[in-house]
Amino acid sequence: MAFDLPALPYAKDALEPHISANTLDFHHGKHHNTYVVNLNKLVEGTDLENASLDDIIMKTHGDASKVGIFNNAAQVWNHSFYWSSMSPNGGGAPTGAIAAKIDEDFGSYDAFVEGFKAAGATQFGSGWAWLVLENGKLKIEKTGNAHLPMTKGQTAILTMDVWEHAYYLDVQNRRPDYIATFIEKLINWEFANENLASA
Repeated sequence: MAFDLPALPYAKDALEPHISANTLDFHHGKHHNTYVVNLNKLVEGTDLENASLDDIIMKTHGDASKVGIFNNAAQVWNHSFYWSSMSPNGGGAPTGAIAAKIDEDFGSYDAFVEGFKAAGATQFGSGWAWLVLENGKLKIEKTGNAHLPMTKGQTAILTMDVWEHAYYLDVQNRRPDYIATFIEKLINWEFANENLASA
């Protein structure tokens, strides 16, 4: 069962001026696609060939002999989740159940913003900032490289990619600018509400 590159949930230029079509062209069309191609090659002819993406991630996590499979599988998952974490009309304060849950678990939306910005800005090198649900409580996490919440028993609610290829063509090395724009203009709170509801 070969994996395919999933289509973006919006047009390539839909996130402009915040994230350019040029960035999405490279990030989705090249980076994400390479992870898909590599994963298919790595699992072909193995006992993981017909496994689901989640199963591959869980079965290879922590296995030094399968680190290549894990990295590519996790990056396929992370990127698919990241595209849906953004919306052309996103950003700003949340609404619905996620808004109430953020107030309950962080004290305020502003406290969430502060924590999420810090997670993205202090992730050294490549990685991800996450809003996750663990034991019924929202938490902010950061992971390096391909690592992701599911291997820790957490449910991902939202993610922000802080690998340089997510923002470099648009804002060069100004990661904090990208993070601020992501929060103010791009977060898909509808997606967060769906993930919270199904957790």
